[in-house]
Amino acid sequence: MTEPPQPPNQPSTPSGYGHLPGPPQQGYGFPPQGANPYAQQPAYPPQPPTVIQQPVGPGGSGPTPKRKPAVLVAASVSAVLVLGGVGYVAFSGEDKDPKPVAQEPADAKPSGSPTVDKGDGNGNGGGQQVDLNSGRKQGEDKVLWLKTAKIDGPGMGVDAAGQWVVGDTVVKSIWKNLTGYSVTDGKEKWTLPFPALICSVARQTTAEGRTVVMYRDGEGENTSCTQLRVVDLGTGKEVWSKTVPSEGVFDIFTSPTLSMIGDTVTVSRGGTASAFKISNGDKLFANPLGDGCNPDSYEAGNGKLIALATCSDEDSTAEVHGIDPVTGAKGWAYRLPAKFKVTSIYSVNPTVIDIGDERTKQRSVVVLGPDGKQTATLESADGLAVGCGDTGLFRSLVTCPSAVVDANTLYLPTAAGSGKSNEIVAFDLASGKRKWRVPAGDKRTLTPLKAVDGRLIAYRKAEEEQGGEVLSIPADGGTPTAVLRHPSGPAAPIERTFTLPKLDYADGRFFISSTHLRAQGQDEKLLMVFGK
Repeated sequence: MTEPPQPPNQPSTPSGYGHLPGPPQQGYGFPPQGANPYAQQPAYPPQPPTVIQQPVGPGGSGPTPKRKPAVLVAASVSAVLVLGGVGYVAFSGEDKDPKPVAQEPADAKPSGSPTVDKGDGNGNGGGQQVDLNSGRKQGEDKVLWLKTAKIDGPGMGVDAAGQWVVGDTVVKSIWKNLTGYSVTDGKEKWTLPFPALICSVARQTTAEGRTVVMYRDGEGENTSCTQLRVVDLGTGKEVWSKTVPSEGVFDIFTSPTLSMIGDTVTVSRGGTASAFKISNGDKLFANPLGDGCNPDSYEAGNGKLIALATCSDEDSTAEVHGIDPVTGAKGWAYRLPAKFKVTSIYSVNPTVIDIGDERTKQRSVVVLGPDGKQTATLESADGLAVGCGDTGLFRSLVTCPSAVVDANTLYLPTAAGSGKSNEIVAFDLASGKRKWRVPAGDKRTLTPLKAVDGRLIAYRKAEEEQGGEVLSIPADGGTPTAVLRHPSGPAAPIERTFTLPKLDYADGRFFISSTHLRAQGQDEKLLMVFGK
């Protein structure tokens, strides 16, 4: 990481901050050594078949009707899975002996769970049953339940990007539906269908348990992602829906992103952005293309709203603005060096952004104070994962899900290649200096999840013969403690092969779900939940 050139009207970096030895780190647009699981990746690699197809309906009377998603119970509280008389697919791999961690008290005598649901959607299907907890070792916790989905959909598959945990309900988006499940046993509580496919979801929720979802304005290829809906995640009821109005002839609704703060939801898309009240849908403000430095993407976090703006000068200079979420007024502006642009957002409050110059391959991670002035630059960290990806022309960036901020500390993972381990690095945001590193263990991978009570919660990915773990890491980087140890045996290869998963840890339970399904008429794992 290098100290970026100082743009006009910006204060010098404080003495001792960000003055780094050595050449610039090759980072902007170039993944560091090994593949980076946290940056953009090839779209939706095929999932190994961890669940064998079962017929839907009594007696196995044919496949699911085309374009009719059917979410099936693959395991109840006891977490059983029907395999149709066939064992689990064997997975290759040599990852063993992860870094030892302390263990919080767990069941003294793990035992297999009773098998009560055959998983065919009717509770009376046949086939061999395999208890996902049958391979538990001493000190390991449980699979609470597993959901699969069988969808006969379009050739490119279907998105399932949304996952929200609200009270006693976990909600999952899949293609044209939102479905809420009980967090304790996976029983379906409600399903809300949409007129067309869901094309964007907000990751946040309001204090009342509401979120915002966008869906397309019709079926077929020549449709746009213009329909906005607010949903009560506790009840599965629609609060309101509306069409997001165009802000001009160049307002193209390509891959919109949603961000929520207070009673405001922002809709950022293709160089234009607008905002609405979550409570009633009233329009608050908009930023059509125009002269000056026009905000074209908003992002909220930790009670603050920022905007990425592109100026109409010949260099298309980039700025970051502090924004009033009710009026859209600019509170402060940070101008990036010439030719630099924001490639990733690690935190909104405090503001920590990854910036780079595509021509020179220079890259820096800078920290901005409450007034928008640069206060620090992160020092170099060998192999630091390259953000969550620059989206190119349509730069509606969202905060990297694997970046966590707590008080004055930023936690980031390093890159992990195939068969290689990674680590979590903590940075002091006041100085930009590295505070500590915690390794994942031999050939293991760690992902930061959240900060709770001064401790970092992280997920250690499962391996072929060993379940994953939820770890609690002290603020000083001391010995991690396992708050959940997921079971070995038949559960581990299922957990291990979730592709580009959505992860959550809430109220002592760990949730992992697929974000894309192949939708080829076969059972695919959708949502898996672990707990005590």
